[in-house]
Amino acid sequence: MSDSIPASDPAETFEASRAHAQQAADELRAAATQKVHDLRDAAYAGGQRLRDEAGRRAREIRENATEQVDHFRDYAEERWAETRTQFDDWREEGEAYVRQNPAKAVLLALGVGFIIGRILR
Repeated sequence: MSDSIPASDPAETFEASRAHAQQAADELRAAATQKVHDLRDAAYAGGQRLRDEAGRRAREIRENATEQVDHFRDYAEERWAETRTQFDDWREEGEAYVRQNPAKAVLLALGVGFIIGRILR
């Protein structure tokens, strides 16, 4: 007489193994699906952060560029006003010189004209 545990039916063992494998596959599928959703959500959130950061940087760049343009425009306007004032001063000095020395002014103009004419030929 032997007191051994009766061997289970191979068909039952196969079915139990198949059911266990099916359950493991379903759990793996569910875990993979959840991981895909998590990755998709993380990618979307990352993309949103990048888009927000890019928008913020674009605004900063635009504001800096606007400030620079305003600065250069103000600088150019100041230089233009100074140049115009200096030109007006020179013109007035030239007119005063011609009034005080008309003969010299005419001779000087003729001499300069002659030299320029010789250079251009």
